[in-house]
Amino acid sequence: MTKSARKRLSKSERLTALKAGKRPQAFVKGHSSGSQPTLPVVPKFSDLPGYQDLCLQKTAADLLEIENPFFRAHDMRAGATTQINGKTYLNFSSYDYLGLNGHEAIHKAAKQAIDHYGISASASRLVAGERTIHRELESQLAQLYGAESAIAFVSGHATNVTSIGQLMQAGDLIVHDSYSHNSIIMGAKLSGAARQSFPHNDMNALENILKLRASRYPRTLIVVEGVYSMDGDYPDLPKLIQLKQKYGAWLMVDEAHSLGIMGRTGRGIAEHFQLDSSLVDIWMGTFSKTLASCGGYVAGCRELVEYLKLTAPGFVYSVGIAPPIAAAAYEAIQVMLNEPQRVKNAQANGDYFLKEAKSAGLDTGLSQGCAVVPIMIGDSLKATVLSARLLERGLNVLPIIYPAVPEKSARLRFFITSEHTYEQLDLAVSLLREEIDIYGKDPISIQQVMTA
Repeated sequence: MTKSARKRLSKSERLTALKAGKRPQAFVKGHSSGSQPTLPVVPKFSDLPGYQDLCLQKTAADLLEIENPFFRAHDMRAGATTQINGKTYLNFSSYDYLGLNGHEAIHKAAKQAIDHYGISASASRLVAGERTIHRELESQLAQLYGAESAIAFVSGHATNVTSIGQLMQAGDLIVHDSYSHNSIIMGAKLSGAARQSFPHNDMNALENILKLRASRYPRTLIVVEGVYSMDGDYPDLPKLIQLKQKYGAWLMVDEAHSLGIMGRTGRGIAEHFQLDSSLVDIWMGTFSKTLASCGGYVAGCRELVEYLKLTAPGFVYSVGIAPPIAAAAYEAIQVMLNEPQRVKNAQANGDYFLKEAKSAGLDTGLSQGCAVVPIMIGDSLKATVLSARLLERGLNVLPIIYPAVPEKSARLRFFITSEHTYEQLDLAVSLLREEIDIYGKDPISIQQVMTA
């Protein structure tokens, strides 16, 4: 190696190389041929992209004496009300949409499963983790969707990642709504397929993409959500079915937030539009919202489920869903179908809160009142401050800020459940209106905070 190549790299050169993914080698110049090279610089986690932004947000919160709104520990079950540090709050930050997390029959089913199976499946289901309750749950899910089969996963996020990542591959095309959940995006990236988003709920834009690109790929997958978790609106399912048939694509619908909320009996968006659910190729959903447990599922034709059970890494190489969780999800479906008033109450409460919020002059964005109602704030700092001030007045609602939503699209996201009363909803709207007006008279900017 020449002397010029053996010079010591400057700090800026090392950092530049590290950010580019290289491992710079630094040498001490002017020594004999026996000189030893210095060790490469070890990157710091604090240099990760975005970490400084987190530090800036924390500094601003500290200066304003605002407690971190995230990772708050609740003392017990969180329903329409909750307890934090021994104090009771009106709660809008839990998606227990039908109030089933506290249902006696579901608790009993989970406890019985612990007594019978133990807590863990203790292995991948492919080898030694299969339990009778897994098959019973999947059979019930298939019946719920009028599908041939279903598969249950240990994580809702992983359900999308591993299913999309395994079904699609390089040479295929995935077209998804621009507001799609992170798990859908990650699954699409994992697959290696070509990926394109279309403007939110814009069926004309979707058709233009399909018209131009679908015929060039052996397989095309369209992915949408039944209810969008940040906005509380839903897609035009009849039009989506028409387009997927016209262009020979698969259609996947993520029902994480629409099961239990849409349709006369809570069966989801297909029931809402009174459509045959078999017209959708892939139904995906989670157990952690309406079904008061944890995990995810896919329902569809026998070949789809068989393929995923034998090849999807998130299933094959993961422990099976815990038996008491599977039992709770199974019982929750039964309760949802046997107690239809819960679905009616959740739908009525969502409609009522949306109407009252609009009447109070609050910006509810795109929400259709389907359990999720955002109050659009715009500025992330403002949303965080309002959340803190509302907590002081006994109302727990969390801010949704960048990067979860685009810049200048920060919001306070309200989850409306069957357990909320109209009086509670009225109080929430009243407190929110008051705090927004107070803030408007004395707004805070990040520049003010950092120069204080």
